[in-house]
Amino acid sequence: MAYSKTLFGTLPDGRQVYAYTLANSRGTECTLLDLGAIWNRMSVADRDGKKRDVILGFDRPEYYLNDSAFFGAVVGRNANRIAGGRFTLEGKEYQLAINNGPNNLHSGPDVYRDRTWEGTAGTDEKGSFVLFSLRSRDGDQGFPGEARIQVRYTLGEDDSVTISYTMTATKTTVANFTNHVYFNLAGQETGRILDQKVRILADSFTPADQVSIPTGEIRPVEGTPMDFREFKEIGREIETDYDQLVMAGGYDHNWVIRDWDGSCRLAAEAVCEESGIGVEVYTDRPGVQFYTGNFIEGAVPGKGGAAYGKRAGYCFETQYYPDSLNHPEFPSPVLPAGREYKSTTVYRFAVK
Repeated sequence: MAYSKTLFGTLPDGRQVYAYTLANSRGTECTLLDLGAIWNRMSVADRDGKKRDVILGFDRPEYYLNDSAFFGAVVGRNANRIAGGRFTLEGKEYQLAINNGPNNLHSGPDVYRDRTWEGTAGTDEKGSFVLFSLRSRDGDQGFPGEARIQVRYTLGEDDSVTISYTMTATKTTVANFTNHVYFNLAGQETGRILDQKVRILADSFTPADQVSIPTGEIRPVEGTPMDFREFKEIGREIETDYDQLVMAGGYDHNWVIRDWDGSCRLAAEAVCEESGIGVEVYTDRPGVQFYTGNFIEGAVPGKGGAAYGKRAGYCFETQYYPDSLNHPEFPSPVLPAGREYKSTTVYRFAVK
């Protein structure tokens, strides 16, 4: 196991951005940035032993700023949408900025993705790791409580990347973190995902309205294009005339993890038959947002000059359900003052 730290680039405001590259004995490499705790690169072997970078991203740090796709970024304090940007905690109403139609998305616009995190790298019995830390002031992004946040990425010998999130706050607040990494198991530059196969271990999902806010219904996937209980090509039913797909321009929904009990368990997986590369997603969160990159704009070139466009990659965003602050029937992302939030998601890569 090994790690290195190199200068990745300099932002227009003069901030230097550093890249931490983790490696294991199999030659697998994972690169993380102290800008936004971004997951920038994942180099794994295909069935022929050739290395492929299987996540989308940029070669220049300034391209990540204001990137509407949030490539590889840690998202918090609250991932996904809050209806009207409003919620109530302990009898007090809070109003966040409106940055996505009539709603708040990913706690923006002052997102953690654009901030410099403190990074420390090392190795232990679990593998090589980098630990990113961030202090968030009381009232930051509109949320109560000063928060201390840590995100640790660990690359294991089994080609797994474990993301561990922790947070404590001085007031009762919200803690719902995710990573917005986009996968393309054929290689980040290929632009092809519709023939890749996905399985989601969920019997139901949370349908959304026209502005992507859950209606409150928990709808069975059976008999709908949302049924990924068995492996299915992403593109097989994505253009179906089904209200949820039409409104979202494809898949961009929260699936309800089967038999969720708070333990870290297999929630989803994907495989590319052309490369042979697969990824398994394990999480202790109750939901996973499967998003097929319906609104990737490709305004600037991706890594190696790749031209990203619509559906160039897909996400498995592990999370509490969207707008759960306004749905008491959903699992709650509320973090009481002084209590520690802890969450783990594992992405394990393997040749299938």
